[in-house]
Amino acid sequence: MFRKGSVRNEVYGAGMAETQWESPPWEPPIAGTDVEHLVGALDRLRTTFRYKVDGLDAAGLDTRIGASTITLGGLLKHLAANEDYLFNVKFRGEPMGGPWTENGWRDDNDWEFNSAVDNTPDELYTLWDDAVARSRATLATAIADGGLDQPAHISWPNGQHASLRRLVCDLIEEYGRHTGHADLIREAVDGRVGEDPPRDWRPVSPKTT
Repeated sequence: MFRKGSVRNEVYGAGMAETQWESPPWEPPIAGTDVEHLVGALDRLRTTFRYKVDGLDAAGLDTRIGASTITLGGLLKHLAANEDYLFNVKFRGEPMGGPWTENGWRDDNDWEFNSAVDNTPDELYTLWDDAVARSRATLATAIADGGLDQPAHISWPNGQHASLRRLVCDLIEEYGRHTGHADLIREAVDGRVGEDPPRDWRPVSPKTT
C-alpha cells in the first residue's frame, strides 16, 4: 500500500505521462539479467534503508518503539558489519578488518545494537556508507571474475560451499527484514513514511542542531 503520494506520482513522477516513465537510479531493471536483477534488488533495499535512517541526530538514531530494543543507529552498525562479514569472511575467507578491528567488533549481533549508542551519527553513517562501497566493489569484481555461481569460502558441515548467489540472496533477505524495522522506527521519530525515496533524494549529513 502506498501511504504517501499517489501511485501515479510514485511510479511516473509528478507531471509525467504514463509513456514517459523513467527509473530512478536505484530502481532494478525492468527486464534485465539474473545478475542485474539480484544486484538491483539489493541496491534498491540499501537505498531505501539509507533513506529511512538519513539525516538524524544522536537522539533520532537512538529512538526505540514499544518493547523493542532496536534503534536506527543499531541497524546502521549491524548492517555495516553484515556487509563486511558476508563479503570478507563468508565469501573471501578473510578476517573482519578495516574499521572493525579498532571498533571492537565481535561476532555477536547484540553487540552491534547495544554499542551503537557509543558512536556519533557521523561515525555510524560512515561505517555503513564505507562498508557498502567496499561490498559493491567486491561484488562487481567477483561477478566479472567468476559470476554468481562461483563457490564462496563458507561451507556447510557436509563440505558443500555456498555460492555467491546464495550470499547475495541472504543479504537481500537481511535488508528486507531490517528495512521494515527502519520504516516503523523512522515514522515514530519524525513521521517520515513512503515506500521509496523521492526521485531526487541523495543522502545528507546528520543533523547537528
